Amino acid sequence: MVQIVPLDLGDFMAVGVVVELPRTRLLAISAGDGYIMCGALDVHLLNTRLSDRGVVAARAVGVRTLPDLLEAPLESVTFAAQALGIHPGLSGRNALYRMARYAGLLRE
Repeated sequence: MVQIVPLDLGDFMAVGVVVELPRTRLLAISAGDGYIMCGALDVHLLNTRLSDRGVVAARAVGVRTLPDLLEAPLESVTFAAQALGIHPGLSGRNALYRMARYAGLLRE
């Protein structure tokens, strides 16, 4: 099953995605031109073989729900995310805020 969930984060809207797979669950939340994701995200691959794409993404581990993903500290981030001030240890919510601000999505 796949769920797509609109998330009102106060200053902007984000989109959450939950994919239920056998013995695992994939979680992602997108805002602007970037996203945060569960431990399935391969940040190393994005930073090396796909570096020309400039993907703004970050990974949090040990999360089981979208609220967990919002509050968890990021474990790793892409180089493109670092350029926006997103770094390991930042909460998923704060990373999404920076992505939304960069994309001009913040409500006035």
